[in-house]
Amino acid sequence: MFGSGPSIGLPHGADEDTPVFVISVAAQLSGLHAQTLRSYDRLGLVSPGRAAGGGRRYSLRDIAQLREVQRLSQEEGVNLAGIKRIIELENEVGELRQRVAELTEELAAAYAAAEQAAAAVHASYRRELVPARRQNALVVWRPGQQP
Repeated sequence: MFGSGPSIGLPHGADEDTPVFVISVAAQLSGLHAQTLRSYDRLGLVSPGRAAGGGRRYSLRDIAQLREVQRLSQEEGVNLAGIKRIIELENEVGELRQRVAELTEELAAAYAAAEQAAAAVHASYRRELVPARRQNALVVWRPGQQP
């Protein structure tokens, strides 16, 4: 995802989501003007973190998103409202994929627990069950009646 553009050294302990770059550095890394970054922030296309004093701090993920916004705008001819919708849908898809993965794990755990419980029940009755001869008979049981 971050293969294009200059190689960037991050501070120790930082990852692609850590907001570390001031707007001038982010503008240089993304190839955009700082005012364009401010506009994209106001429009909600890229939402950088904020420093204690309120200044914008961009992460590597933000810079990649800035590049993608620029690509969609210039190469694909998508307007900014369309780009915002694309970003929203991509974020929603990512959240849904994460939720599906969580539910899949929960379901697998529930199946495993059910199988263990069934195995325990079967094991506990194994000595008490006696094979019966197969018959073609119908037995009706009604609670409360004595045979």
